[in-house]
Amino acid sequence: MDIRDICTYLRPALDRVSALIDGALRSDIGLLDATNRQLREHPGKMMRPILSLLSGGAAGKVNADTERFAAAVELLHNATLLHDDVVDGATERRGIPTVASLLGGSPAVLIGDYWLVKCVQTILDSEKHTDRVIRIVARTLSALTEGELLQMQKASSGDTSEADYLRIVYGKTASLFEASARMAAISVDAPEAQVAALGEFGRLMGIGFQIKDDIFDYADVSEALGKPVGIDLREQKITQPLLCALEKAPAPEAARIRGLVTRVADEPALEAEIRAFVKARDGVALAQEKLSFYLQNAISCLESLPESEEKCYLAQLAEYVGCRTL
Repeated sequence: MDIRDICTYLRPALDRVSALIDGALRSDIGLLDATNRQLREHPGKMMRPILSLLSGGAAGKVNADTERFAAAVELLHNATLLHDDVVDGATERRGIPTVASLLGGSPAVLIGDYWLVKCVQTILDSEKHTDRVIRIVARTLSALTEGELLQMQKASSGDTSEADYLRIVYGKTASLFEASARMAAISVDAPEAQVAALGEFGRLMGIGFQIKDDIFDYADVSEALGKPVGIDLREQKITQPLLCALEKAPAPEAARIRGLVTRVADEPALEAEIRAFVKARDGVALAQEKLSFYLQNAISCLESLPESEEKCYLAQLAEYVGCRTL
């Protein structure tokens, strides 16, 4: 599955979404404007706007508000990335230096705040459904914050459970995918059943998206395709591959490995032992099964929607999430 086919189909609308984002970020403050333009030179795959546009098309006829909401979710997503880079001390993202590494943490936070404000202003420019969509954004921001803080809390205790992990994944990733699909469906006045179905599709696909990212962290260096590996472990995060391996291990061994995770930040040599444990217990393969489960359930959420090219592309988007290499 190649996401470029979907981008080609959506190209005119994606170009309008990009223009909305660029217009929203324009500033007469030289430092801010230059930084925003540099960030926009590396926009990533635009997964959330793609999900928005396809969801709107699957539930009705894409309109100006659909495109505004698609722009808003991308502004929100990038605002969180700017903040995350400060929290994580990240020096690179998408192969380029982070704003935090170039300008410092304080400017990066302020620029992230600016993107967040522009997300809200873009929604306020919509013709209908403003109040409802702002409430969705507020809930999403709450979930994002709670997810990040729960992950920090669990990193120090080493006791992350499957339920904890799913709450973290929902907050950090899936909540914004869910919001993208819901906001788009609302923009085309879709029936509530379709709004709910598309929201659930986004949530499940978002969980799958994060599990795939977590699998990358356990890839062999030779298979990593330029993506750094082991970052999650060094940050003491227990993610799906490790959780799956722990479930297969006897209780004493699982407790020992959890203890190693709490020490790995100070003792980096322990990472090799944890990775060997995950490999021996088939953690990556079991995580891949979980990934397939969530994506297949996501695709099943589309059954209630009328047949359309957008519906087919939504299913293909879920398949892409499962097979993507980065």
